Amino acid sequence: MPILSAEPNWYPESLFEASEKVEGEGRLWWVLHTKPRQEKSLVRQLHEGRIPFYLPLVPRRSLIRNRTMTSYVPLFTSYVFLFATEEERVAALTTSRIVSQLKVPNQAKLWHDLRQLQQLIASGAPISPEERLEPGMMVEITSGSLTGLRGRIIRSSSGRRFVVEVDFIQQGASVLLEDHVLTRVSEPGGDK
Repeated sequence: MPILSAEPNWYPESLFEASEKVEGEGRLWWVLHTKPRQEKSLVRQLHEGRIPFYLPLVPRRSLIRNRTMTSYVPLFTSYVFLFATEEERVAALTTSRIVSQLKVPNQAKLWHDLRQLQQLIASGAPISPEERLEPGMMVEITSGSLTGLRGRIIRSSSGRRFVVEVDFIQQGASVLLEDHVLTRVSEPGGDK
């Protein structure tokens, strides 16, 4: 079986570079809940139609016939983030790959969460999906390639994990970090 080349997991390429410019084009974030195993097929169609989207992908290594293979799998199973005008949203719905759509009431918050998530993925650190996030301490990373990212800290069997949340879908991604690179920060509208 031939190995497929890597495909774009967001469009346009400048999506995370020019947020303010793109936001002014009448686009809104939507969360699309896809049919099982349809995320990549959907984004291929969105890419062909030049409709902005983001599909967070993480590497998964497998041993196949004594060879290590790397594939890229969706971090959040069955979720694709669509950044579209009304016409583009309707075009996406015609793909027959979507079960439901969720309107995002706080556009700025989702935009912030997705930018942080992309930075976390780009760091190359091993990432684990986190479903149903537990309440925890809000922290900021103070050193290393992830300096400045804010998120929650949770405890797991492997130690303390830093979580970047995508509040709107109640999921996130985590990375194992040492305590010395974390500083407690106050939460908006509250104290430390």
